[in-house]
Amino acid sequence: MTILIRQAHIIDPLSPFHKSIQDIFIENGRISKIGSLSGQQADKVIEQDGLYLSPGWVDLFTHFCDPGFEYKETLETGIEAAAAGGFTEVMVLPNTNPVVTGKSQVEYIVHKARHAAVTVHPLGAVTKQTEGKELAEMYDMRAAGAAAFTDGLQPVQSAGLLLKALQYVKAFDGTIIQIPDDKTIGTYGLMNEGLISTRLGLPGKPLLAEEIQVARDIKLARYAESKLHFTGVTSPKSIEYINRAKENGTAISCSVTPAHLYFTDDDLQSYDTNLKLYPPVRTAAERDALRQAVLNGSVDCITAHHEPHEYDSKICEFEYAKPGMTGLESCYGVMGAVFADALSPERWVELVSSNPRRLMNIPQPVIKEGAVANVTIFNPSATYVFDEAAIRSKSKNSAFIGKELKGKVIGIINNNQLKLN
Repeated sequence: MTILIRQAHIIDPLSPFHKSIQDIFIENGRISKIGSLSGQQADKVIEQDGLYLSPGWVDLFTHFCDPGFEYKETLETGIEAAAAGGFTEVMVLPNTNPVVTGKSQVEYIVHKARHAAVTVHPLGAVTKQTEGKELAEMYDMRAAGAAAFTDGLQPVQSAGLLLKALQYVKAFDGTIIQIPDDKTIGTYGLMNEGLISTRLGLPGKPLLAEEIQVARDIKLARYAESKLHFTGVTSPKSIEYINRAKENGTAISCSVTPAHLYFTDDDLQSYDTNLKLYPPVRTAAERDALRQAVLNGSVDCITAHHEPHEYDSKICEFEYAKPGMTGLESCYGVMGAVFADALSPERWVELVSSNPRRLMNIPQPVIKEGAVANVTIFNPSATYVFDEAAIRSKSKNSAFIGKELKGKVIGIINNNQLKLN
């Protein structure tokens, strides 16, 4: 198959064509020619005003629910959702049934997704069954293809066990990923603790639960001289701790989600269960501080925290609804709606392509002649209303349905496959 992308703004700091407008000819999954290719013919021509091209995007924390919860999502539907969102690679959570706690579960995911347009990297569990009691077989899982390690939606609570895990993964230069949350604080919290939770009569989850965990885990990572990534950070104080740790040379990194940059706890006054998230959305002041952290470089990555849920898990009383919402398809458009022109395409590509690969030791594709095509095609200036038809996930639990977004994914090319929206 041959593909011609006409007059695309190339965003790739490693490419000799960075920040230039070029035609790109792709033949059998490889970039064959870059330049002015006015007479070139191809099986598929992609051409429109305002087209941008970058190395493929990566999501570090997404839930495909397969095996065990295929009524929420399957690997196949999750891959379709990722492709629609512009992601050519995703790292999938181990919170399945059975839990990804040994090499056979890792091999199942790798084998099942091996021919897909989106490269799926399994995340192995840190502890057996994500119960936080005993370390899982991380070395075997790494050998089978696990990209990093996390207990996902059940972050490790024991300091001693997390320290052992951080020391263990040093043997193969591995990374631990944590949602920072001390579950003994605000254990039954359903939303951010504050004026709105009091007004709504819902138990709250204070920022303290996150900040204590961040401070503790940084000390553990520093002691172990190991790599730790915090995902779903919501507190400005957490960002402050993380920046200080980076300045001191500790291998700490962090990511935030588009939902936490868009919504506030004030939006929960409608009791929209799609806004019941883990961690919860915070106040406008904290949201605005997170936005500034994205712009000033304090935040390393953007993660969609794609957590699909079937109808029955969301259409119920707020107290009983499962936390989480889909996020892959809406991720880029939400960021454009939040930041408009303040977030440059260069910074966006850094957040979802360069930094995730660098932090997780994933090979970095380069847009140059002769290279394998692993690219995302997008239009930063396109505006549209996000509707349910745009959701390729098996589940439709998104609070962004009906919102006007800015920035549209045109498609991806990866593994010699083209996926267009």
